[in-house]
Amino acid sequence: MPEALTKRSPILFRLFRVYLRWYFYRSFHAVRIARDGLPPMVGDRPLILYSNHPSWWDPAVYILLSGKLFPGRQGYGPIDSKSLSQYGLLARMGAFGVTRDDKRGAVTFLRTSLAVLARPSAVLVVTAEGRFTDHRARPIVLQPGLAHGARRVPNAVILPLALEYSFWNESRAEVLMRFGPPVQPPATDDVTAWNERLEAALTETMDALAVQSMTRNAGLFQPLLRGGAGVGGIYDLWRRARAVMAGRPFDPSHEGEQ
Repeated sequence: MPEALTKRSPILFRLFRVYLRWYFYRSFHAVRIARDGLPPMVGDRPLILYSNHPSWWDPAVYILLSGKLFPGRQGYGPIDSKSLSQYGLLARMGAFGVTRDDKRGAVTFLRTSLAVLARPSAVLVVTAEGRFTDHRARPIVLQPGLAHGARRVPNAVILPLALEYSFWNESRAEVLMRFGPPVQPPATDDVTAWNERLEAALTETMDALAVQSMTRNAGLFQPLLRGGAGVGGIYDLWRRARAVMAGRPFDPSHEGEQ
């Protein structure tokens, strides 16, 4: 068993997830998932989630998601070794270090990923672009490591996940996400064909999320977590006082969503 898989602490993971709920509440207006982009039931089959990589927040979103949508699964995912040395706690959350642009790093990723997928209760989560990339950038270019792993686990369920962090009508941003349908194997079982199939599936999922995001219609999304609203400070104190004097509840949101 790769050493990285022995470092994950279920107790620390649960405690950190509680902390993240508070942190997201403080930082975002809401965490939302598209109602028509929820993940399917996958049973006990090996599970791979792969996404775009628009933000520093992405690993925290994965941890939050695991408790909401995949409560019976233990999540593991690759992270740049230099970043892991900076955020060592993530190793206790299931992150394992890999070196970029290095053959040894590719071997480590593949070996550890296959060990994760051999566990029925695990899920492999990959920011498959391998670097921070704006969610509007096209074409989507994925690192080939995911394709190498996907073709070696033919019974795996592979789900593309689109992520956006968008400002709508409140002072804080919305975390938006959408799953695509399971990726079907390509006609030819080689790395290039797999990579093209994975890129196309993620692109379609990201495009669909972008269309929904532009509507600013919260009804298209299921809230996984509601965060804070309002501007804060003196302005919200004044608004609260006016609400009290008028005998009505105070709603800090800009458009009365609360």
